[in-house]
Amino acid sequence: MAAGILLSRIAGLVRQRVFAHYLGLGDAADALSAAFRIPNLLQNLLGEGSLSASFIPVYARLRSQGRNPEAIHVARAVLGLLAVAVSVLVLLGVLGAPLLVDLLFGGFSGAKRELTVQLVRILFPGIGILVLSAWCLGILNSHGRFFLSYAAPVAWNVTIIVVTLLVAPGRSAMDLTVLIAWAAVLGSLLQLVVQLPAVRRLTAGERVKGTGGEVRTVVRNFGPALLTRGVVQISAWVDMLIASFLGTGAVTALASAQMLSVLPVSLFGMSVSAAELPAMAREQGGAAAHEAIRQRLESGWRRIAFYVVPSAGAFLALGQVIAGAVFQTGAFTAADSAYLWLILAGAALGLLATTAARLTASAFFALGDTRTPFRFAAGRMVVGIVLGVVLGLILPPRLGLDPRLGAAGLTLAGGVAGWVEFGLLRRAMAARIGPSTFGLRYLAMLWGATAGAMATGWLAIGAGALRLGSLAGGVVVLGVSGVVYLGLTWILRVPEARMLVSRSASGA
Repeated sequence: MAAGILLSRIAGLVRQRVFAHYLGLGDAADALSAAFRIPNLLQNLLGEGSLSASFIPVYARLRSQGRNPEAIHVARAVLGLLAVAVSVLVLLGVLGAPLLVDLLFGGFSGAKRELTVQLVRILFPGIGILVLSAWCLGILNSHGRFFLSYAAPVAWNVTIIVVTLLVAPGRSAMDLTVLIAWAAVLGSLLQLVVQLPAVRRLTAGERVKGTGGEVRTVVRNFGPALLTRGVVQISAWVDMLIASFLGTGAVTALASAQMLSVLPVSLFGMSVSAAELPAMAREQGGAAAHEAIRQRLESGWRRIAFYVVPSAGAFLALGQVIAGAVFQTGAFTAADSAYLWLILAGAALGLLATTAARLTASAFFALGDTRTPFRFAAGRMVVGIVLGVVLGLILPPRLGLDPRLGAAGLTLAGGVAGWVEFGLLRRAMAARIGPSTFGLRYLAMLWGATAGAMATGWLAIGAGALRLGSLAGGVVVLGVSGVVYLGLTWILRVPEARMLVSRSASGA
């Protein structure tokens, strides 16, 4: 799963680098970033998160009980309901694009606003197709087929990259964004198509009726899961709304920083959570099942922390190196990389909490409880919005700072809110299955190794006279830092490091 996500995220970073080269942090880049974010609200609401929480536990349970025909019938019924809902919402999105742009990006005006409206109308049908692709992901994950479902977005990214490189020369930034939007629609279709053959094989065979109760369970759980995703999207919307008032480039810079900060969340938080959800859902019974889930939860937290702690350290200490290596080309300057570093540093604060919260929420979903994660996500939303307004919009002008620095305040506010949500989820889960913990000594070892690795990274910059903003230099610095971190954690006898080295040595 991590391999599939990694390929997808690398393709996404390449796509964003191509955008940065031709568009920089200008008005056209802001319009394109905004246009991608608006239909993504629909994808995130109806797609992977909500379906995983409501559909996978029911489907996995039926299969574990040997009721494959009933599972197939439920899967196809859910697909039909999802297709109807998506069709209606896509139509509303196309017709209501001007209202959505004004609501979500109120700081846009003139030609920038008109371009954003045009791009949203083009993109909405493609995002609707991606929601159906999320249904395929649910089927594949339930059957233990993780790589294809998480690598499929590579088709979407590659389509956009190829079209952009082919049509960009000689075109204005505004015209280029329109062609990119059409390429995204084509890529959405390809992402769905590459998964369909495997899904058809897995859902082939005899179907039985009389599973209306199971379908109703999926629909009933979908509501709270949808609300949980909804409050997360409200937080993201408020961040982008505030960013639209911070000046040219703030929306694109925030979106680019979020793409980088989401990489470890996706690679480690999403991969562990998605892999554990079907396994935890199969645990049935009382105290024994709760103990099994608790052990899975602690093990998953440790696996997540092993990778996320150094990721957070890298964003804090080497953010300019990362931003420069990924985006600094063409119209994207060294000053833009430094700006992105500040935003990444804010995001680093809540990185561990955000990833651990995903796994903890999955444990609630496995227990059939989709309402508790919703309540705590709502609490996170309130904290994030209040702090976002204060740190992102109000405080910078009061301190005489550049208003664009408010984007760093937004990610900092999100980090604090992430810790609030994780703390609430962890406490509620302890009341259900018993207390679970990372282990303070374990976290201390990880942070100590991270500090040593980051210091080595800066020594590598000075010793090699590496230029910030160089892709090759970024690879060297991050590679050296990664090796040092692995070596220090191995010396400290961190089990995850020992296992990783052992598997690498054996070729497993």
